[in-house]
Amino acid sequence: MSAPQGLVILGSTGSIGQSTLDVVARHPDRYTVVALAAASRWEILRDQCRQYRPRFAVIMDLSSAAQLRKALAAEAIRTEVLVGPAALASIVAEPEVHIVMAAIVGSAGLLPTLAAARAGKRVLLANKEALVMSGQLLLDAVAAGGAELLPIDSEHNAIFQCLPPHVPGVAPSGVRRIVLTASGGPFLRASEQQLRAVTPAAACAHPKWAMGPKISVDSATLMNKGLECIEAQLLFGVSPEAIEVLIHPQSIVHSLVEYLDGSMLAQLGNPDMRTPIAHALAWPQRIESGVESLNLARLGALEFESPDLAKFPCLALAIAAGRRGGTAPAILNAANEVAVAEFLGGRLNFSAIPRVIETVLERCAAATVTGLEDILEIDRVARVLALNLIQGGISL
Repeated sequence: MSAPQGLVILGSTGSIGQSTLDVVARHPDRYTVVALAAASRWEILRDQCRQYRPRFAVIMDLSSAAQLRKALAAEAIRTEVLVGPAALASIVAEPEVHIVMAAIVGSAGLLPTLAAARAGKRVLLANKEALVMSGQLLLDAVAAGGAELLPIDSEHNAIFQCLPPHVPGVAPSGVRRIVLTASGGPFLRASEQQLRAVTPAAACAHPKWAMGPKISVDSATLMNKGLECIEAQLLFGVSPEAIEVLIHPQSIVHSLVEYLDGSMLAQLGNPDMRTPIAHALAWPQRIESGVESLNLARLGALEFESPDLAKFPCLALAIAAGRRGGTAPAILNAANEVAVAEFLGGRLNFSAIPRVIETVLERCAAATVTGLEDILEIDRVARVLALNLIQGGISL
């Protein structure tokens, strides 16, 4: 038996991070936790340190770091507490680290994900925003560092499983199209009037998946699927025209690949993120994930339908940004993150989210990406513009 592989979980207190630890706990002979990172939820991080005894715990908030240090010291837990974004880039490059779960939500995950790629680690990409923002820059970092990039989103992991071995960003031969499935979120059958009255609590009540608030809102607007379209064209090297979205309320078929000969391969499973996590952790081997087996006889029918782009304009905006390329996806992502945060804070109507994004895309000139600085600058500009639009009460 070989030595356990060292693991870092960026975003350990979120749903993906906790699911990863659940899988890891089933295989203590295969994996050891080197570091855990969170934004501010120090109590959950303390409990995780108590169970897994990582070498490092990284937290973004200074006051939370002080409380975590005090709590760990009281229990004689020798985990070193680090603070801030620079610490994230440092821990992923540690020599004993083999696998990095990139599960920090939003743009905050970009720099540590790039650092893990440059350090040649196996990067389990749950943070779609990092790839949407950086595009080819992340793929180039993977190639230059000799890293492995394995998708964790259930849809992209399903596509990965249905494709032959390939290089990230290079289209496998024989593929005609990729079909991304979407549950449709909690408002699939809602009227326009009902959408205008949506509350944050209702938007976060996903019918199939347990997710954090930001991703839940993205699922409700179908922006999540739009970001996944951009991610798919980058990961798998296909054109935007070769990607189709289908609404599949049961969330059993996680995505499909159609080949030139007419064959369609699909990956099926219960809606549980431990399946793609276990697949990516052990790839190319298979390990137990703790997920219940799928009972097709009990399930019965599977339903599919085309998305309503007029009702869910965020999906159309994302598809258009992916086709435009350059810095357009970064502008889209920045405006969306600001709009979602303002909605969750009760300062923006749900139906205004796509109008904010569309206005920012119209007013921010997309350009060719020449380096990371271009991405970071347009991200800053788009955020300021989105916030000014919302706070200024401009009619959108």
